[in-house]
Amino acid sequence: MTNVRFGIDIDGTVTSPTSLLPHINSAFKTNLQLADIKEYDLTKAFDISQEDFYTWFKKSEPHIYATSPIQANAHAVLSAWKEKYELFFISARGENVLDVTLNWFKEQELLYDHIELIGSHNKIETAKRHGVHVFFEDKHDNAVEIHEELDIPVLLFNTPYNQQPAPKGVIRVNNWLEANKWIEKEFSI
Repeated sequence: MTNVRFGIDIDGTVTSPTSLLPHINSAFKTNLQLADIKEYDLTKAFDISQEDFYTWFKKSEPHIYATSPIQANAHAVLSAWKEKYELFFISARGENVLDVTLNWFKEQELLYDHIELIGSHNKIETAKRHGVHVFFEDKHDNAVEIHEELDIPVLLFNTPYNQQPAPKGVIRVNNWLEANKWIEKEFSI
């Protein structure tokens, strides 16, 4: 075991970026597809106020997280990495869903060294405190800020909602197999 430590976002990175859509489509009688989501702020994709969306989301949050599908190949890649690296999951989820989150990891049979739900999208301090060497993220501004503040590479999982330009240290990947290929090249042991 090395001391190479990965900081890994959960939602839209380990879980599928489409996780919320079936819930939104059911609750708001919409037919949104991932391609319709051009911004991280989901309320821009359909006609709803941020307040109404937030109220619905807070009520639905535990069920959404409990039923979120894992991204293709995430389990295989993360399981292989667990043998070689330290896996620190750092999420904007709040502590109110810690039990749901831990249960989801157990159901998915995903191993980890640490899970921290910080209740905010500002992951810089947490990533710095834990000394992560690379970060995995789907939120564009998070990826850029983490890279610029900590001077570490950030692998940005490509989605329609994160297409803004990114600096050189933010590396776009389309899936977990591409992330694994990059890690094997850069962090081979």
